[in-house]
Amino acid sequence: MIKLNSKQLRKGERGSERQDIRIKNEIYIILDNVLDTYNVGAIFRLADAVAAKKVYLCGKTETPPNPRIKKSSINTTEWVEWEYTESALSAIQKLRSKINNLKVLAIEQTDRSTPYTEFEYKLPIALIIGNETYGVSKEVLEASDAAVELPMFGVNISLNVMVSLGIVLYHTIQHKH
Repeated sequence: MIKLNSKQLRKGERGSERQDIRIKNEIYIILDNVLDTYNVGAIFRLADAVAAKKVYLCGKTETPPNPRIKKSSINTTEWVEWEYTESALSAIQKLRSKINNLKVLAIEQTDRSTPYTEFEYKLPIALIIGNETYGVSKEVLEASDAAVELPMFGVNISLNVMVSLGIVLYHTIQHKH
């Protein structure tokens, strides 16, 4: 597999069409009204890093082409498969209709969340992150099979959505069955 650095990616040296350059992991990332375009771009970089199958941009989440997404994604929007859906709930329904044994996991602090290190990760899996202020919506939490959270030891109550997703993505890759 050929690896590209950020300068090569920004130039689009391998063309602008999406290419399957490796085997994809059965990981789907669902953004439930994520508003910060820099977070969206960084999530494309994460999706590329773990070879996720697809990213679903839902609700009020901005989509490419967007200059801020392009900048923070360093053009990985050209390599990572993505789709816009009206809501995260519709993305979940679409995935469940096509994929057997899909686990839908919200990354959110709720009364039913378990520590991310205690969840049994199995592929295929859909990981959901929510709005930077309000989190994953109630109806999406109800449609999820489970929720995981990261422990917070300082005075702040949460991490950035992209950081939380990155931690859980790499934990998923390391512990997938």
